[in-house]
Amino acid sequence: MNGKEAGARTPDSVRVDGAAVDRTRGERTPEERAARERAPGELTARGRTPAERARGERTRLERGRGALGPALELVHTGRAPTRAVLTSALGVTRATAGAVAAELESLGLIRVDARPAAPAGSHGRPSHRLALDPEGPVVLAAQVHADGYRAALVGLGGQLVATSPGCAMVGADPADVLGSVVAAGLALLRETGRRCVGAGLAVPSAVAEPEGTALNPLHVAWPAGAPVRDIFAAQVRAAGLDVPAFAGNDINLMALAEHRHGAGRGARHLLVVATGHRGVGGALVVDGRPHTGGSGLALEVGHLVVRPGGHPCYCGSRGCLDVETDPRAFLLALGRTPGDSQLKEAQDLITAHGEEPAVRAAVEMLTDRLGLGLAGLVNILNPDRILLGGLHRTLLTAAPDRLHAVVADRSLWGRSGSVPVLATALDRGSLVGAAELAWQPVLDDPLTALGG
Repeated sequence: MNGKEAGARTPDSVRVDGAAVDRTRGERTPEERAARERAPGELTARGRTPAERARGERTRLERGRGALGPALELVHTGRAPTRAVLTSALGVTRATAGAVAAELESLGLIRVDARPAAPAGSHGRPSHRLALDPEGPVVLAAQVHADGYRAALVGLGGQLVATSPGCAMVGADPADVLGSVVAAGLALLRETGRRCVGAGLAVPSAVAEPEGTALNPLHVAWPAGAPVRDIFAAQVRAAGLDVPAFAGNDINLMALAEHRHGAGRGARHLLVVATGHRGVGGALVVDGRPHTGGSGLALEVGHLVVRPGGHPCYCGSRGCLDVETDPRAFLLALGRTPGDSQLKEAQDLITAHGEEPAVRAAVEMLTDRLGLGLAGLVNILNPDRILLGGLHRTLLTAAPDRLHAVVADRSLWGRSGSVPVLATALDRGSLVGAAELAWQPVLDDPLTALGG
């Protein structure tokens, strides 16, 4: 027998507390005798009792409790499709990642597939797949805009579960409007039977912080400084929903939604410019967080002057992006009287009649003005990606080369410093963004937010 074989052999005797234990006679160490004296079936496969194993699981969960929120956000944004990816992203052990995933599953937030099919040609055991629970809780999301309002139920992952038909009229009393919005959301909750854990509202106004007031809602007839967050929260409570309620600017929320679930994923400095239903808004997301300035009023890009002496703006100036590149400006350029659904009317004209000379001329005129405004923003902000929404997304589709050329020609760095200009990916980005506000407490601390 060689030395390697001898070293691998189990010794005939071992010493425990100074005494020899002869294994050839079936003697056991004190630890082995204690284990054998336990009740039949009490030992686990690794020699631990269920109570010991449960204590170990609890210890792992306590270590991983602080990782619950980050883990949920990774699954929520599609960045952790498997437990192996989750383990690596969190920088924890497989056991801790497993405990975290199991806890999120017990809260009804995700589902863990422990027996996924291995891809063809792969080797080794496939990792558990993680998915959001399609029957999990939802939040009530609402959007008010110049042409009406809409309510929706939104699940994790930005998934629209149900939407109300919407309304094409916004009254002058924000309490009445928001009461109707919440009532529409409550009807959706009754129809679906889903659990609601929060409420978020998107409004066409800068929302001052920390007060939560609509500082200057130019495109709805609400009074300046209306406390929209408090009014919305009061209407949510009056509807019998004991959940936190939030409010924010519609374009800021669109940008947040695009960064987490749309065309802005992976961008470090994401600029979003959109027409909405009337006027022009802008937002900047830096390292995953909306840049709202010292009091929530940053990025009022609609009031960049792109045509000196042009149309009078609601702000008191003339030729602002707000009134030179929105749906109303497009319809006026065609000699049309703007109706109630200006965004839809303008988009339909470009889509169905884009080759007609008058429509093409209007598209090129607005594209040039938009490009001028974007170039100024590029010079100031140096974003690594620009997304266009609303009518601007339609203009980009209709005249992509022209828009890119104007931005490059007006930029300080020209084409060498060009920035990708893309279309937003979400059709209801502001609604999804309002939902993100409501989901944030759950993403921060799932156990506390859900009463775990």
